[in-house]
Amino acid sequence: MSRAPVKPELMSPVGGIPQLKAAVEAGADAVFFGLNAFSARAKVGFTLEELPEVMAGLRERGVKGFVTFNTLVFDRELREAERFLEGIAQAGVDAVIVQDLGVARLAHQIAPALEVHGSTQMSITSAEGAELARRFGVNRVVLGRELSLRDIERIARATDVELEVFVHGALCVSYSGQCFSSEAWGGRSANRGQCAQACRLPYDLIVDDRARDLGDASYLLSPGDLYALHQVPELIRIGIDCFKIEGRYKDAEYVALTTAAYRKAIDEAWAGRELSITPAEERDLEQVYSRGLGPHFMAGTNHQKVVRGRAPRHRGVKVGEVIEVTRSGVRVRLEGPGREQTGQWNLKPGDGLVFDAAGRRSPEEREEGGSVYELWDRSGRLEGADQGVVELRFGRGAVNLSRVAPGDWVWRSSDPTLPGRVRHLTEAADPVYTRPVHMRASGRAGEGLQLELTDAERPQLSVRARSETPLQPAQKRALDAAALRENLGKLGGTGLHLADLDVALEGELFLPLSELNALRRRAVEALLERRRAAPERVVTPRLDQELTRLPRASAPVQGAPRLHLLVRTPEQLEAALELRPDSITLDYLELYGLRPAVESIWEAGLRARVASPRILKPTEQNIEKFLLSLGTDLLVRSGGLLESLSRREHRPRLIGDFSLNAANVLTLQTYLELGLEAVTPTHDLNALQIEELARESDPARLEVVAYQHLPVFHTEHCVFCRFLSSGTDYTNCGHPCEQHKVALRDRAGRLHPVMADVGCRNTVFGAQAQIGAKHLQGWLAAGLRDFRLEFVHESAADVRAVTEAFRACFAQQIGTRELERRLAEVGDQGVTEGSLFVPQDFAALPQLM
Repeated sequence: MSRAPVKPELMSPVGGIPQLKAAVEAGADAVFFGLNAFSARAKVGFTLEELPEVMAGLRERGVKGFVTFNTLVFDRELREAERFLEGIAQAGVDAVIVQDLGVARLAHQIAPALEVHGSTQMSITSAEGAELARRFGVNRVVLGRELSLRDIERIARATDVELEVFVHGALCVSYSGQCFSSEAWGGRSANRGQCAQACRLPYDLIVDDRARDLGDASYLLSPGDLYALHQVPELIRIGIDCFKIEGRYKDAEYVALTTAAYRKAIDEAWAGRELSITPAEERDLEQVYSRGLGPHFMAGTNHQKVVRGRAPRHRGVKVGEVIEVTRSGVRVRLEGPGREQTGQWNLKPGDGLVFDAAGRRSPEEREEGGSVYELWDRSGRLEGADQGVVELRFGRGAVNLSRVAPGDWVWRSSDPTLPGRVRHLTEAADPVYTRPVHMRASGRAGEGLQLELTDAERPQLSVRARSETPLQPAQKRALDAAALRENLGKLGGTGLHLADLDVALEGELFLPLSELNALRRRAVEALLERRRAAPERVVTPRLDQELTRLPRASAPVQGAPRLHLLVRTPEQLEAALELRPDSITLDYLELYGLRPAVESIWEAGLRARVASPRILKPTEQNIEKFLLSLGTDLLVRSGGLLESLSRREHRPRLIGDFSLNAANVLTLQTYLELGLEAVTPTHDLNALQIEELARESDPARLEVVAYQHLPVFHTEHCVFCRFLSSGTDYTNCGHPCEQHKVALRDRAGRLHPVMADVGCRNTVFGAQAQIGAKHLQGWLAAGLRDFRLEFVHESAADVRAVTEAFRACFAQQIGTRELERRLAEVGDQGVTEGSLFVPQDFAALPQLM
């Protein structure tokens, strides 16, 4: 499938009115923002009541408005979600950005004319993933930020679904939509807009039960920021429809600088010109906010670059290194472009500096820093002289020099002159970035001059106006194209500029200048009024109708509970075979070594299942063929794989796993329609929500995980490659993942196991086993009968102890408290309710039915 290059939309982040203004004046084609609910950036955005006026203002300026509706939606919220979707459609929003597949379909059903875009939270990394989203009303998808240019091009060739990519801003270490750390450790889900940023915390690397000295690297899961300005021409060639800047929590200066830079890059690349951004402009992009800019995965995998590990937060620009601490200040050797001339860094009094003592000081300790008071060289006060070394002096008490030492890196974390360089965008009284308009002036003597205005970017928007005074034969100077262009082109303050003018006058004619100006004003006002008007849309409530289609149990569920064991090592498999559960699921690092393990399960007369990878990129589609060749049931973790398997006439029994993020009855129904035998609910649901999901659907179609180490991060970043080798990817890393047992130790002393999968992606598991012991009775009463026990680093003895404890409880030989006690004795890090915990006030929330 060929995809013709298109001039992409530039989409900027908006957290409030200041950022919205900055984005519009800097040239954004679209902005994205959240409302005060259902947004993955829960602390910023607008209210539903403010939305109509916000959208009217954007339409007047020719800018699209996209609302982020990109959280998972719970059953108890579906009615409120429907109300919000109706309001969004009626306000004239151009598109709604959705994570939840069931909600995507509901949005399309409520307002078919409203575009639905698949959020990056959908974890789409293949053309099949895009096609799955298309099934449920999605016409554009935001691709995962872990894809290379080559991956993106392969996807573009294989689907005509519109594609959007992030080009700038923060990177999550985990695949978006696949992070459960906040949910596990703080009860505040990243899939619900409440990310606790556990990836930005320090960790120790524990290799084969011993701490590994990593020098100045403590932030092992904190990636740098994405910067793809130089990849813009290639992305345009590939045919990407929209370039997206991350940053709804950022300020107006950030939005203005990044939008202006990418506006310039897109326009120049589309015109076939070289990128003309200057080093000073690039430094401003780094200065306004960065953790270290780079193209990262877009340029291809290099695990040595994505995570430096020295710091987790905004650094700004590195200006040098401390060489001496004097009685009066700090001597610094400048480096980078500024080493020969401080003026290239514009290092000056008032700059905010941070002294980076990573490797010398504990990550928890406060960093030293302050504002520069004076700069000196050896001969006297420095005022931009060419010097490689400067002495920085600070105000009395501003910097504790005893905490600064030679070797510390020096960062300029703030530049007080930077806001002034974008003030013309952030505080503009009149429009700065204008949109083109076509004009046509026509008429004859004795009739009014007719002026037609057409929006150049939306030709369907066109207005006509006629002068009240008729045209007269010219006595002296006649109207001509030059005179008309000069006067009709006076569009200051309107957000428009004259692109071209077509003149069709019959004869030498004259019209007073005052009348010409009045005509122009009336025509412009009419066009702006048409721009502000919301599109007419049919909006129809559909939730109640959809709820009648839900699967229901035909009779009360009977029978004993069934146990399904998931194992990750040969030792665990040996124990599982002895225990003879209802099924054994294999989740091995080396996928292609599975066949003997599968055969051993079959020889024991047991049901064999194999877990698929969570992520499949375009070059990994052969994994599907291999999985099918095993002849087992499949635990499906990838939406793209599900799409492909669902289209096969002959397919194995499929169970959808937690990573598909089924959080409500609508999404559960969408997956069951694709041929899944059962679905494991997302880990964003607490135990009571799982119970309610079972009661409101068919509990026989649900499989619940009752024991596991929660998979808190699933990441393209390979800890093994980065910190246990000098390689860049799987081709040259030496595969330390096959030789070492690795865990991350947090500051509370907990050890979080790390494992790699067949795609060399890492999963970090929670240290404590998450158990559902307290909730088994409620689950059983709701009709649930299929329970999964998952093991990570447990021994064979641990597998036996956990399984036998659950069996004893299901046989009513022990109670749930005794079950909990026995499980707590397994391993040495204890157990937790984790994401299953039910808050005290949860029961007060309204029910769906």
